[in-house]
Amino acid sequence: MTTPDPAADPKDATWAEIVDIARTVAIALLIALLLRIIIFQPFTIPSASMEPGLLEGDYVVITKFDYGWSRHSIPFSPPLWKGRLFGGDPKRGDVVVFKLPRDGHTDYIKRIIGLPGDRVQVRHSVVYVNGKAIPRVLVGVTQDVAASGMPVTAFNETRPDGKVYTTFDRSPDQEGDNTDVYVVPAGQYFAMGDNRDNSSDSRWPRALGVGFVPAENLEGKARFILASWTPGASLFKPWTWFTHFQPRRFLHGLR
Repeated sequence: MTTPDPAADPKDATWAEIVDIARTVAIALLIALLLRIIIFQPFTIPSASMEPGLLEGDYVVITKFDYGWSRHSIPFSPPLWKGRLFGGDPKRGDVVVFKLPRDGHTDYIKRIIGLPGDRVQVRHSVVYVNGKAIPRVLVGVTQDVAASGMPVTAFNETRPDGKVYTTFDRSPDQEGDNTDVYVVPAGQYFAMGDNRDNSSDSRWPRALGVGFVPAENLEGKARFILASWTPGASLFKPWTWFTHFQPRRFLHGLR
């Protein structure tokens, strides 16, 4: 055990403690930043475009390693390199977070419908990929809570891997329910929201909606809902953290 030096300057000891704390905080922040860049990132759902699977107020976790890393994996998307490093390609049906192509900064979350080279078309709200309709089964009429209780028809659609997810449709002839054939360019993807008539996505050109999503813009694959709060929760009203918390959505996996 070291015996304190009675002649030591208390100011030096205080500064040494401050430096030690600052170093510890800096290392912790660096580790957190590296984890956010390399492994995972939390993301707040800002709109109702992915209902009913994802709701406004859901706090989801995306993993970064599935598709590799691009400059958009780093906060503020610095122009360090082009393209992606390592990782694989998204699969049809994946729910992904990406940077909006027209500005390169806004985070969007959608479902991958078309892969490079695919031909995608919507006819009377049914989505066709390479001439084949995505299998769907009628669930029934429900309400879109985010749209003031508007009646919507729910369908269960099936991904190529057999997983089933639910979509909302207001009617078969809304804007975006009947489209031309989109041919997905190389290195890009066609993305749509599950709330089909309440989603700005690849059905609209880049200047108006999303357009095709470049592979470089992908940030990660949405894996699960970490937590969820109903509208009205506020960071500055701590009691709402509990009164608006939705325990049934805690650690809820995504399809």
